[in-house]
Amino acid sequence: MPEALSAQDRAVVGFEARFGETPAAVVRSPGRVNLIGEHTDYSDGFVLPIAINRGLWLALRPRDDRLVRIWAELTDEWAEFSLDRLESHSGWGAYVEGVAFALVEDGKVLGGFEGVLTSDLPAGAGLSSSAALELASARAFSTVSGVAWDPVPMALVGQRAENDWVGMNCGIMDQLICAVGEPGHAMLIDCRSLEATPTPIPPEAAVVVLDTMTRRELVDSAYNERRSACEVAATAFGVEVLRDLDMETLTAGADRLDPVVYRRARHVLNENAATLGAAAALGSGDLELVGTLMNASHESLAFDYEVSTPALDAMAAAARRAPGCFGARMTGAGFGGSVVALVAADQVDAFTVAALDDYRAATGIDGAAMPVTASAGTSLVP
Repeated sequence: MPEALSAQDRAVVGFEARFGETPAAVVRSPGRVNLIGEHTDYSDGFVLPIAINRGLWLALRPRDDRLVRIWAELTDEWAEFSLDRLESHSGWGAYVEGVAFALVEDGKVLGGFEGVLTSDLPAGAGLSSSAALELASARAFSTVSGVAWDPVPMALVGQRAENDWVGMNCGIMDQLICAVGEPGHAMLIDCRSLEATPTPIPPEAAVVVLDTMTRRELVDSAYNERRSACEVAATAFGVEVLRDLDMETLTAGADRLDPVVYRRARHVLNENAATLGAAAALGSGDLELVGTLMNASHESLAFDYEVSTPALDAMAAAARRAPGCFGARMTGAGFGGSVVALVAADQVDAFTVAALDDYRAATGIDGAAMPVTASAGTSLVP
């Protein structure tokens, strides 16, 4: 298949090649990058992500039975299961089956479908391909089953699929931004109320994802350990989640906590304050302040939360030294993946060259850069 085809076109052409007709529907589901607000969502905190103009495409048609069959371009393999016999499978198909499980739990009557899945998200870069797949699956089931599409409840379905079926105890951020993203805007999400407030990205600012080309290892167990530490800290102070704790109380009662647990809690409280400050600064066009808060967020993630790596640190440092950079930080769960940088829009090319050259000199690794724009959430493609 010609490389010049977009992921959307590859989904359609791939569908036609495998099923002999045009698809009945095509779903687009975006990846995401989080500007600031990392590891706060599972403490009912605040996050400031964007849905990006890269993602997954699922071309599909309904089936008369209750079978689901999807071929994935990336792995060149089929995932298949029956809606009458939902059982845990490994691999990417588990996310689709997990969504079916959560929808059935909600009392939805589902129909089967078959399709072709393509992507233009770099694999393993920390841009939430799993949430994109969950929301694409939810939209597909909605389309073939006559289930009303409501973005926030469907984001919760995706989260339950990952928590209860896949076994990753994630918060709501990834699924929610994949569902409710808006073009040209970051979304300030209150992870308690699930309210998402659009925050315009000024035209003089660009967002660049810098892939360290290092991939996450043991992230599931480490992620769950971080979440457990937050729960321990909240319990020690008699609050349900760290969202309900203030820094003065935490500092005064530091001796109640193991030093490591204290640092984890300190990160969450600092990060919540930084996220609210960054959203206000972005909305007012104060890009210097947004960058300063992003830089501080990276340091907190590296030293208090301990989810950064030498490669992530090196890429963040290289980005900050490059021309036009307001600020840069690791993004995603950590332990590998990508850095996000806020950059002057007229200096993206110079920034990219300088940052990648600097990173290569420091690590010997060829990184990759991907300017992204804020896009709409999961939708049917006309």
